[in-house]
Amino acid sequence: MKYSIAVLSAAVAVVAAQHNHHAHQHLHQDAKRDNDVVVVPGPTVIAYVLNGQPISEAEVLEGIKNGTLVWAQGGALSVAPSVSSTTSSAWVPPTSSAASTPSTTSTSSWSATSSSSSTSSSSSSYSAPASSSSAYTWSSESSSSSSGSDSNFDSSWSTGLDTPFPDGQLDCSTFPSDYGAVAVDWLGLGGWTGIQSPGSTIGGFSNILTVTESTCSGGSCCTEGSYCSYACPAGYQKSQWPEEQGSTGQSVGGIQCVNGKLKLTNPSLSNTLCIPGATEVTVLVKNELSQNVAVCRTDYPGTESETVPLDTQPGSISNLTCPNADNYYNWEGSHTSAQYYVNPAGVSVQDACQWGSSANPWGNYAPLNLGVGYSNGAAWLSIFQNLPTTSATLDFTVTLEGDGMSGNCRYSNGQYCSGSDYSDCSSTTGCTVSISSGTATFVFSN
Repeated sequence: MKYSIAVLSAAVAVVAAQHNHHAHQHLHQDAKRDNDVVVVPGPTVIAYVLNGQPISEAEVLEGIKNGTLVWAQGGALSVAPSVSSTTSSAWVPPTSSAASTPSTTSTSSWSATSSSSSTSSSSSSYSAPASSSSAYTWSSESSSSSSGSDSNFDSSWSTGLDTPFPDGQLDCSTFPSDYGAVAVDWLGLGGWTGIQSPGSTIGGFSNILTVTESTCSGGSCCTEGSYCSYACPAGYQKSQWPEEQGSTGQSVGGIQCVNGKLKLTNPSLSNTLCIPGATEVTVLVKNELSQNVAVCRTDYPGTESETVPLDTQPGSISNLTCPNADNYYNWEGSHTSAQYYVNPAGVSVQDACQWGSSANPWGNYAPLNLGVGYSNGAAWLSIFQNLPTTSATLDFTVTLEGDGMSGNCRYSNGQYCSGSDYSDCSSTTGCTVSISSGTATFVFSN
């Protein structure tokens, strides 16, 4: 799911829509708003409409699952085009449906914007966890140990952040760690967070192959013609993606291997590989727990897997990158923001920041998501359940704290709460606040 944010009649409306494998937030300001955002409590009403006719949530999920329905740009359900899968890779992630939307204590609408992305075969459809009918609470006693790494992937563990990338000079077998990129070695892709090998470029990329560890030859994964994506340290994000994107709404990101050398794909944005997020507002993560918490950003644009790591250590405060919609990736003309997966305490980034399965509540089955983005003079910050992928609950509390926020937002004991005294709670509907300046902090606590 992705959600759009618009301020209408002094209320914050959060709109969700389906796109590809992950929930990515597309920010739209379709109406004028006052400088001061007022969050107005109200009911959340979810309605699904196909071709002007009501359709049940069960029919929506089933349609998305079997590939007969997709979300279309502008907000409506539409019948999926007869297009074969956009990837021939053996590894195809399950789809996150837009069955739930993060919301604040304001009215939430579902005039969903829709993508024209093609629908894969059933192997890429949403797969519900086995025990979806009852919440699964993860116990820290059975969780993995902390990563054991001294690095939380912040800027102190990266070199060359401000060094211009030597365009067309490095061999494709070289991971560019001397130029700010952070190697994610546990994926087995030579440090890259994701690699895409597109086919035809007529009218956009099609037949996009997602490269896996098993398809790499001797560890040489970034091969001729491939787009090779990378992680940046906390507070930074990748700057490179090609202007050409997927013909049916898929995103493609990274630098490209051309004639055996690594080439920038977006030099007009930056000649460095990593750029900071919005400077108008600082977004932080504070870990008050006794164990690490892995926070994993989706690799977007790119494979959209949750492979960009932040390992928040006990007692630490880390930057959380907040993309500025004015100068970051646009999906089919729409602004985008970042999505982070918050994993149970004690799970290593090696386990958490990669594709997982319903057997464990981490990776794409992590219980909770954070939405972060800056647009139209404010940062929009959300906490919401990773629905419908999982009903698992986190074993700690997540609270948004900061001066000048438009409201309150907290997750605790399986409940997402807002309102002046956190009395407006739901087990499924998240919460969103905005802040125009200063610092906002996601606090992890008992």
